[in-house]
Amino acid sequence: MAEKTTAAFDPRRMMEMAIEAMRRSVPERRGDGSPSPKVGAVLVRPDGSTETAARGELREGNHAEYSLLERKCAGERLDGCVLFTTLEPCLYRNQPKRGCARHIVSARIREVYVGVEDDNPAVAGKGIEFLRRADVMIHMFDRDLQETILAENKRFFEWARLQPARQEEGPIQLSRYEDALEAVELSDLSEEALERYRARDDVAVSVTAPEFLRLLRQQGLLVEQDGATRPSGFGLLLFGKRPRNAIPQAGILARADLADGKSARREFGEALVLIPGMLEDWLKTVLPSTIDRSRMERRESVDLPFEMIREAVVNALVHRDYDLAGEKCQLVVDASTITVRSPGGPIPPITLEQLNAFSAPMKSRNAQLHYVFARLGMAEEQGFGLEQGLKRNAEALGLPLPRFAMDGDYLVLTIFRDSAAAAISIPKQVRERLTKAEMAGWEWMSTRLRVTTAEYAEAMGIPNRTAKNHIRKLVESGLLRRRGAGPGTFYEIVRPS
Repeated sequence: MAEKTTAAFDPRRMMEMAIEAMRRSVPERRGDGSPSPKVGAVLVRPDGSTETAARGELREGNHAEYSLLERKCAGERLDGCVLFTTLEPCLYRNQPKRGCARHIVSARIREVYVGVEDDNPAVAGKGIEFLRRADVMIHMFDRDLQETILAENKRFFEWARLQPARQEEGPIQLSRYEDALEAVELSDLSEEALERYRARDDVAVSVTAPEFLRLLRQQGLLVEQDGATRPSGFGLLLFGKRPRNAIPQAGILARADLADGKSARREFGEALVLIPGMLEDWLKTVLPSTIDRSRMERRESVDLPFEMIREAVVNALVHRDYDLAGEKCQLVVDASTITVRSPGGPIPPITLEQLNAFSAPMKSRNAQLHYVFARLGMAEEQGFGLEQGLKRNAEALGLPLPRFAMDGDYLVLTIFRDSAAAAISIPKQVRERLTKAEMAGWEWMSTRLRVTTAEYAEAMGIPNRTAKNHIRKLVESGLLRRRGAGPGTFYEIVRPS
């Protein structure tokens, strides 16, 4: 196991220093006018001293990590040092050059903070996985700083996303679904699903044209095997007519519990790119409608936060662990909650606490699935989309913030349909200790991440002393966690697991 260095340093400050170095990057003079990425790196020595480097700082085209380790710190023993880099270290470079991830391992660095993953779906995460397999402890930058990196590389990433994905050859494989599956052929792909991708990705040729098939090969969704072109496992999941024939755990099981005590059930085993729309149509069919009489025309709609459901379902399908065979994604809708269960825990190094704070760094478990959903407009280009798709929609609708928890092998996301539903989620023994007023206060707090005594008193229309008493009781009950001191004191809402 990797051991954390004993060097005393402030990780947040080092992340910011790496971004400052990134801004000093020297662009390459490319004949086609294409942009080069801005990358910065910081090395923290065991004594707390630092060294920085930027891409192209010493020589045009030299990567920041290479300049730092092989030029600025050449000859130093780097055991016990910690590296911060704004972009995932590359694994492969044209011979005789070596990828930066290999330079890091050779330097015996055992702890690395990474800004954002490589944007190429065929190689995203492989530099990180190479380091992890070499016993390097990996962390990701804070989410807001990741967004800064993306914003300041906006032109590069916009250009990169329009380029064919590069398929690298090498020993690092993140999933067995990168390979072709036995007895799966091109004819097993759904023309409807492929056409959905072709149309949304603005590809001019037909889905059977060699140019379109080459695009899928570049993205790792088709592979060459035994002289034939066949779908990879990820290609089959995304576009297969019946992916479950070869991958039984594919798709999602859905259940809607109705007011009459009955349940409607449906198993969606179609191509992943078709499931979100089909699931939404099914929910609109099986759930009772509400009538909107505020317009001249009478309109009926199902009272569900569909944007939140779509975000939750897409995240479950894209980021689940497909190596957990026999376990499927699940959706359950009842009168109080919408629950989405996804096999596999948070994607390392993301933690459950970060998910519940809606501050999880951007990281993909299945980059090729995520890439396609992003190009279809059903997922953020980077990361989970927690802030926009879940938190902000809950706030806009006045709903309690969604909650993540683990249940065995499943990551469980609960979306609350009203404030009372969040209160019901509190353990019974805790609810029984709270007064009606304190429960009402908790229902209001459940729509927020943190609160001060003054905010709580104003929102509930109670004296400051009463607000302090309520908050003390909620802290003792384990529903709030005190942070800060003096005038800077605030309370984090603890969402029961």
